[in-house]
Amino acid sequence: MKKTIIISLFFLAFLSLNISAQKRTYASAYGKTLNLGLGIGGYSGYYGYVGRSVPVFHINYEFDVANSFTLAPFISFSTYRSGYDYQNNFYYYHETIIPIGVKGTYYFDQLLNANYNWDFYLAGSLGFAIVKSSWDNGYNGNRNYYQDASPLFLDLHIGTEYHLNKRLGLFLDLSTGVSTIGLAFH
Repeated sequence: MKKTIIISLFFLAFLSLNISAQKRTYASAYGKTLNLGLGIGGYSGYYGYVGRSVPVFHINYEFDVANSFTLAPFISFSTYRSGYDYQNNFYYYHETIIPIGVKGTYYFDQLLNANYNWDFYLAGSLGFAIVKSSWDNGYNGNRNYYQDASPLFLDLHIGTEYHLNKRLGLFLDLSTGVSTIGLAFH
């Protein structure tokens, strides 16, 4: 499914290259952007030990560092619960995960001679995850079952944004951690 989405988006993007006569001023044109995204995570990235998909809310704010390069401090939020049968009793395990870090992004628009409406990028995220977990009262099993994952993470990203207008865009960020789709406010 991911391959189909990636191939489709990049195919559409490359079709739109050089169609528009309007060109972006490439130097420092990406910062001052608030990105709000929703995604699905759980099998890899911040908390690879979850073992199933869980919804994730992500927010970051990009600022320009150099030509075609931004940094974006971010925070994400996810919570879930799982039920377990332990000694013929049913208990729930509750967990909240809050990854915090910074994402460095390099935009390839100038290299690709991209249409003004499109942005293409590669990025990396570095951070740590705050994890709060608890079991229902009365559970006497192994409470450290999910404590083996490291709170530190490094993720790689590839993505694209389509600018609906000067102030609003839609983005797709495919990641080794949590892939997201969302809105970019410029």
